[in-house]
Amino acid sequence: QVLLVESGGGLVQPGGSLRLSCVTSGGTFNEYSMGWFRQNPGKEREFVAGISWSGDVTEYADSVKGRFTISRDNTENTVWLQMIGLKAEDTAAYFCAASFTTVNTPYLRASQYDYWGQGTQVTVSS
Repeated sequence: QVLLVESGGGLVQPGGSLRLSCVTSGGTFNEYSMGWFRQNPGKEREFVAGISWSGDVTEYADSVKGRFTISRDNTENTVWLQMIGLKAEDTAAYFCAASFTTVNTPYLRASQYDYWGQGTQVTVSS
């Protein structure tokens, strides 16, 4: 069983920055493609960013390209989401996810992920 714990969410003004962290345990971290998703009440979970198990390949939703950066450290079992230039529409609960894979690629669909964290709330408001 893989456990994912997110942290780093909070309230930030438009244009501000936050760095989300996701620490994993219970598995072999470098066997997992990792992703960040977000969700608002009554809406589907939305892909934000993904990173391959090696960290060499990343993918981003068009809405966050140029503002968000996903990264990982396989020695620390941690994946981060650096967010800058935050907008009100970035407000959501953010979830970390892990997908067991032998393919060095990030995944974009929630159905491709095996494990999920509990989420951390990001609120962008003045």
